[in-house]
Amino acid sequence: MRSVRVLVCSLLLLCSFAVGNAAADPSPPPELPGVPGFLPDLQRWIDQVLPSPIQPADAEAGDPAAELAALRAAVLPSPVGDPIFDHWPEGLASLAPGELIETRDITGVAGLLTLVPIRSATLLKYRTADAHGRPSFATATLIVPATDWTGPGDRPILVNNLPIDALGRKCTPGYTLTHGLSTQSSMTEFLPPTTQLAVLRGYAVIVPDHQGPWMAYAEPYVAGHAVLDAIRAVRGSDPGAHGTSRVVMTGYSGGAIATHGAAKLIDSYAPELAEVIVGAALGGVPADFEILARSMNGNLASGIFMAATFAIGRERPEILAAMNNLARWVATSPMKDQCVSVFAVPGVLHLPIDVGANIADPLHSELATQIYEITRMSGMRSATPLYIYNGEQEWWIPAEGARNLYAEQCALGANAVYRGVFGEHIVGAVTGYPEAMLWLDERLQGVAARSEC
Repeated sequence: MRSVRVLVCSLLLLCSFAVGNAAADPSPPPELPGVPGFLPDLQRWIDQVLPSPIQPADAEAGDPAAELAALRAAVLPSPVGDPIFDHWPEGLASLAPGELIETRDITGVAGLLTLVPIRSATLLKYRTADAHGRPSFATATLIVPATDWTGPGDRPILVNNLPIDALGRKCTPGYTLTHGLSTQSSMTEFLPPTTQLAVLRGYAVIVPDHQGPWMAYAEPYVAGHAVLDAIRAVRGSDPGAHGTSRVVMTGYSGGAIATHGAAKLIDSYAPELAEVIVGAALGGVPADFEILARSMNGNLASGIFMAATFAIGRERPEILAAMNNLARWVATSPMKDQCVSVFAVPGVLHLPIDVGANIADPLHSELATQIYEITRMSGMRSATPLYIYNGEQEWWIPAEGARNLYAEQCALGANAVYRGVFGEHIVGAVTGYPEAMLWLDERLQGVAARSEC
């Protein structure tokens, strides 16, 4: 096993050296007949010298379906030792979407981490659906302010879709709020202080673990289902307190993927929430993975891009089938449980995703085209008003994707606003934040959104 790991590391360094030399060497690289470039040759060489980590039983040897099933089982996140996050309940299919499975009072830990007075924090486990509509479960944290709500109607709710951006279950906000700070906790769970500001305004806050039990980072259907079912779970858990609450959603970057998915799925998945959810703000918007394939591949962001591609493959195994043996070793290693602070590091090697594929030009393949179309959620109108913002100087997540989303939604008849703000991804998160929060506050105060389409 140790020798194989050494070989994997050597291959990674060799791939980096080869790619780097190709960029610096003015002479043309060797060509595979019919396919320009050296990468197809490198892909074939990797699979020749590196055995697959997946070895099906003798009876299944040579069966691609059995091998893919074994690979998918091996790349799923490891248990964390807490049944509320790990255990798949029996009879999920008999439950309605959003129906509660289990609750846990976590006020003792979450109250300290929230840093503002709260009455309660409750971890909810509820039924939801995976990317294909099959029964699944998710968790979310409901935080209720210490003060009584004195405004009209039930206490409003803000859904804070954090940029979880992770492959392991310990990286979720629900795990941190339940078990306390750890090396897997993310600064984005606390900054910007969206939860704290909402609590101080008297709003309840829902923080969904929107990547689902398989930690399908960047998969918009999984995230959208989990967010909408979290709202259903809260409304169903205490109809007297939240039955008529106005609800808004917000998310930046990875959180915008969840907000984007939820907004577009309201009509088809949770139509009863169309009058309940009164607005959604999303910034730094990764709405089009075809654009990201150009902006995040083969550079410092390539570790994040590869991790997101792999994580989507947990729900869409056809992606896993396109991985070569090098990628399979990485995907079944402890890397499968890491947070973004770890899996972003390989970006320093500037590796293109081709080095982990077993098909030529994977980002322009038929498979890639299908995944782009699925994750773009084209032609689906948001049933709630949208506030879309993006840094105009963005290079990892270009403003082109956010502008295209705005244009699409206007063409479909949605209520939408777009703001181009100063800065790249980090600066844009700061410069775009105040107006987005004011816009959400107006929605929760009952002010109707005005479209700028």
